[in-house]
Amino acid sequence: MIKYCERCGGTVTFRVPKGDNRERAVCDACGAIHYKNPLVVVGCVAERDGRILLCKRSIEPRYGHWTVPAGFMELGESLAEGAARETLEEACATVEIGHLFASIDVVDAGQVHLFFTGRLVSDFAPGEESLDCALFREDEIPWDDLAFSSGRYALRKYFEDRGENRGVHIHELRRAKLAASGESHDPPRPAATGDDRR
Repeated sequence: MIKYCERCGGTVTFRVPKGDNRERAVCDACGAIHYKNPLVVVGCVAERDGRILLCKRSIEPRYGHWTVPAGFMELGESLAEGAARETLEEACATVEIGHLFASIDVVDAGQVHLFFTGRLVSDFAPGEESLDCALFREDEIPWDDLAFSSGRYALRKYFEDRGENRGVHIHELRRAKLAASGESHDPPRPAATGDDRR
């Protein structure tokens, strides 16, 4: 939770600013309003010869579990550029980005996860955040060992589409729903910042 103003360093108070409808962190010194908005995660389901590229995580959360290459979008890049960059970082792989096909609201974490199709056009190897990388056919996917529910949803919709652009599949994940289904897969969080965003 933010305690100090990012503009002037003054303390902040949580209150509803004039003209707003929800509580925000407002600087007591300069009056700056600090908004906390959802973070965007971008990923790519990269395919070659009917097989999908997955990475085994070398970092928490979900160390040692498999995942679709994905991560937080950076300033100065498009959604597609972010998905391609994450694939390069996690799997040392170059992809040709296709179409956006899945959007998952991870409400309790304050995140939106967006997944693109992609064609793997290079070799691959584990990046710094991966223990291993491998190609899997649909019947080889380690479904019970996938790191995140959003990636599992994206993979299922990818296989359902069978290579066709059938628009964007929209899904919502909430902890209460995950607990009821027996899942407890928290999405990744960025490194701690001054406002401790999730």
